[in-house]
Amino acid sequence: MPSSISAFIDTNVWLYAFIAGQDSQKTERAQTLLGTLSAITVSAQVINEVCVNLIKRQKFAEDQIRDVINDYYNIYTVIELDQPILLSASSLREQYSLSYWDRLIVACALITGVPILYSEDMQDGLTINQQLRIVNPFK
Repeated sequence: MPSSISAFIDTNVWLYAFIAGQDSQKTERAQTLLGTLSAITVSAQVINEVCVNLIKRQKFAEDQIRDVINDYYNIYTVIELDQPILLSASSLREQYSLSYWDRLIVACALITGVPILYSEDMQDGLTINQQLRIVNPFK
């Protein structure tokens, strides 16, 4: 039964959900999380990162990659990178210690207004701009 929580999902959570065998506990947690959220947001960057990993690690063919891309756009809210997001990401560098790629993800999550960004790689519990909390779903 989906909860009423909306969230942004980072690449690593998707990869654990899609690629069984990496870590069975993390796969189960990722799949459960994705199944319980009422609305999920991703960025075009996250889709690209997922696709690169599916090609490299799972040997996905291009027709499978096109299916993944179409599924993201048909099922979830996808945020495209644009000038306001890039400028927001630049400002985030001045306030928080985030990598370039993580800043872009955070900026995309902030623009959507979701309260939670699920990520294994970023600082668990960090609150950005008193609006967005980063949560490691595997802790």
